[in-house]
Amino acid sequence: MPRERPELTSEPASSAPAPGPGEAAARREATPGPEELLREAELKAAEHHDAWLRAKAEAENTRKRAQEDIAKAHKFGIERFASELLAVKDSLEAALAAENATFEALRGGVELTLRQLEGVFERQAIREINPVGEKFDPHRHQAISMLPSDKEPNTVINVLQKGYALNDRVIRPALVTVAKPKDA
Repeated sequence: MPRERPELTSEPASSAPAPGPGEAAARREATPGPEELLREAELKAAEHHDAWLRAKAEAENTRKRAQEDIAKAHKFGIERFASELLAVKDSLEAALAAENATFEALRGGVELTLRQLEGVFERQAIREINPVGEKFDPHRHQAISMLPSDKEPNTVINVLQKGYALNDRVIRPALVTVAKPKDA
C-alpha cells in the first residue's frame, strides 16, 4: 500500500495566529534599516578604535618607562658599592695626611683599611679566588707558566695575582703557576 503524503498548505506550522497588518508594520518599524545598522556599526568601530589607540598608547608609555628604569639601573647600579668605597678612600686619605706617624701606626691604619675593603667586598658578594693547591680550572684561573713539581700535574702551585668573582661570576681570573708532569 502506498504511503500517504502530507498535504502542503500555506498555513504556518505553528498554531499561533498569523500577524495582522498592524503587527507587520510594527515589526518593520522595530527592525532597524540598513542605514541605522551602518551608523551603529560605525559608532562601535569608532569606540573600538579609540580603545585600541588608548591601549597602544598605554603600552608605549609602559615600554618607555621600562627603558628609563633600565637606563637608570645601568647608570646608578653601582651607587651602593661606590658609597661603601668612600669610607675606604677616607681612611687612605687620613693615613696619607697623618704627619709624624710611625711605621707601626701606618701599618695598623693600612690593615684597618684593608679590613674595611674586605667588608665592602663581602657585602657586595665579591669573593677572592686564591686557588693554591687546587686543580687548574681554565674558567677561574689563567696559567702564566708551568713548572716541574712534586705535586700532581695541573695543580696550582703558586698564585701570582688573586682572582675575584662577583656572585660566582669571574670578574678577574687568578694568575697562576701550574705543576707540569715530571717527565714532560
